[in-house]
Amino acid sequence: MSELSSIDASHLRRAIELAARGGLAVRPNPQVGAVIASSEQVLGEGYHQRIGGPHAEVEAIAAAENSDLTDATLYVSLEPCAHQGLTPPCTDAILRAGLRRVVVASDDPSEHANGRGLGILRDEGVEVLIADGELEERARMLNQPFRKRARHGRPWVLLKAAMSLDGKVATRNGDSKWISGESSRALAHEWRSRSDAVAVGIGTALADDPQLTARIGGSDSEDLAEHQPRRVVFDSLGRLPTDSRLVQGARQQPLTVVVSRAAPSTTRNALGAHGVDVIVATGENEPARIGSALDQLAQAGISTILLEGGPKLAGAFLDAQEIDELRLFVAPILIGGRAARDLVESEGAESVSDALRALTLEHEQVGDDLLLSARLNVW
Repeated sequence: MSELSSIDASHLRRAIELAARGGLAVRPNPQVGAVIASSEQVLGEGYHQRIGGPHAEVEAIAAAENSDLTDATLYVSLEPCAHQGLTPPCTDAILRAGLRRVVVASDDPSEHANGRGLGILRDEGVEVLIADGELEERARMLNQPFRKRARHGRPWVLLKAAMSLDGKVATRNGDSKWISGESSRALAHEWRSRSDAVAVGIGTALADDPQLTARIGGSDSEDLAEHQPRRVVFDSLGRLPTDSRLVQGARQQPLTVVVSRAAPSTTRNALGAHGVDVIVATGENEPARIGSALDQLAQAGISTILLEGGPKLAGAFLDAQEIDELRLFVAPILIGGRAARDLVESEGAESVSDALRALTLEHEQVGDDLLLSARLNVW
């Protein structure tokens, strides 16, 4: 790590802004942006736009093709790669371009990276600086799904819920439509459209018969978003009816049902016959089966999961320590009732001192609701 100049910080901030443009098009790969500059003058910039396409560093070098780069600096949001994947190593392109100084916002924790690219550059006489503080944090936050999968082998999980002022997500009769307001529901559908998968438990699937699609403008809209997440139902005994809207639409919108070994083979076969992808989660308890399911979903290419309910499934994920972020819409209502459903139904902490504490907490107003966002893990 090293102290960066104000010019360095400005260009590196721009590289991080460019990286965010990659979005869904680059998953499961990281979002990366790059700027080449000589002092305050920008000579070229670029970002990773799609899987298999040129990396950010190569894009920036191409954009600066008519410039002498020997006295220029490359600013990149993520450690340059040094391995042959779908594209050649970026370290080779950097050295060929004659760049002698590289400033990096964050490391790449992947097994094939993890400082290797920076070591190669240093061995070739390139000055390498690594940011810390706010810029490093911004770059790391941008790629949390990639970082978790690289370090833990599992998808990044966001729990979304709407609750009353007294922490209830449904009445004693199970009614939850609608606790949150229209603006909140529209935002939740936007999150669906940015997720690889949206997951619910069998209780929610049986009670609501949902479609779990992402709709422009929210639940009441008929317009589907361009990107649709894979729908995932955690259904240990295989109770999801084949005439449900989820199963009936499985050939149009991918559906995965997670069952345990206790689910009858006839049920698994019936779901499979309707185009449903059935995976069997193994393990001695519910948290272990959650881990098994996440391992298999990651192997199927899922990097991000939007977890939408219900309380039992949220509790199982919490017990498994697999919730990375919470986004809770708090509506200005009181539901009451001893039998009303709580946000999370899990084993829970035995004492307040054992309670899980959020690493960060933010809030904003969304319509009449208050949106609380809390990070539980940072990768």
